[in-house]
Amino acid sequence: MNPASGVGLPEALERAATALRADAKDIRPANGDPIQLRRQLGVEAAARVLRWLLENAPIEAEELVEAWTEDSELDPTPVLLVGEDGLSKVAAKILRRARHRLRSRGVKVPEKRPDPVVATLGRAESTFEVAALTSIDPRGSRVAYLVEENPAGGARIFEAVLDEQRGIVAFEVYSAARGKARRFLREITRRDSHRAVEADPTAVRALIARVAGYQPSKRPAPRGFAEWRSRVAVAPEGAPTPGEIARESLGTVTPASGSRVAELIRAGEIGPWPPDNRVLETTAEKIAEIHKGDLVVSTSARREQADGIIDEALPELYAEPFASRCAERFEEMAYVYWKSEREEDARACLAAADSFRAEVDELRPLARAMLEVLLTPVLSQLEDAAIGKETSPIVHP
Repeated sequence: MNPASGVGLPEALERAATALRADAKDIRPANGDPIQLRRQLGVEAAARVLRWLLENAPIEAEELVEAWTEDSELDPTPVLLVGEDGLSKVAAKILRRARHRLRSRGVKVPEKRPDPVVATLGRAESTFEVAALTSIDPRGSRVAYLVEENPAGGARIFEAVLDEQRGIVAFEVYSAARGKARRFLREITRRDSHRAVEADPTAVRALIARVAGYQPSKRPAPRGFAEWRSRVAVAPEGAPTPGEIARESLGTVTPASGSRVAELIRAGEIGPWPPDNRVLETTAEKIAEIHKGDLVVSTSARREQADGIIDEALPELYAEPFASRCAERFEEMAYVYWKSEREEDARACLAAADSFRAEVDELRPLARAMLEVLLTPVLSQLEDAAIGKETSPIVHP
């Protein structure tokens, strides 16, 4: 396959999973492996997937067809079920070559066969439904977009601000022409600041449903969300969120790769996601008190005292359920990095998520990095002669 002329079979299959939602649960576990995919799918489902690829990604379809017809242990029936009607010349030629290979192996191939299983399958655009997610901001919020066909004409755009601590923070619904909705999505996925990435609508609904489950009783969800909840926060049982899709696709990660996340945190690219806890204010106040004593000590000694205060506060600040919320955020950020072609950073985020689901000692390096960013003003003043009384001791993202 010429890599310059196609997106690659794994990416093409991910797109097929987005378009063929009923088959997504069997497509994604194969991780782009054509043999494993054939074993996951039933005959009719395999024919549907192949037909979609022939229509939308013929280069990748050829790779799939070759794998399915060259392995004598695989049932080639799905290839024989797909008819040539409606296909491009390139796609039809791929099927004809496959049938020739099967005949040469002694497989009985019908001269002409209708396509009852998949003839009515449309292209991905026939069902107008797309979604996108922004990265998670320093406060811990992100925006989810769902765009679907409006029965009254045009498109309906749902915009939800999600926060694992605060639940559904804001919710809006807009109507627009399809063309305008598409342009809007293109713009938010190409902009430099707070860029969004495309995602499977079902996965986005699963994410919204999970965050909605965290809605604090003292902070009710926006009224509009209650009205549209059945459209934006209902997904099939067991449907993965985008972060869970990233984990399934990227596979095993090593704990050591999580050290990269500390660099991203200190660079201001991810986190610091402050805990909603009075202990944070108390920690800042204790560090600020270091300067108020009469005893003059060195900068290194002051920093050592501050480190002790931070170490003492970490277990309480990052106790459950906040540690699990951080883990989910890291996992969802892995999806953003993965879709932004930053696979190593995606793996690092998955390792960070594992750390926050483990014991306190494992999350300590990353939790410390986030806490130090939050306490930057007061920590930086450890090197000064005094602390300005008007300066807040905490960074408020």
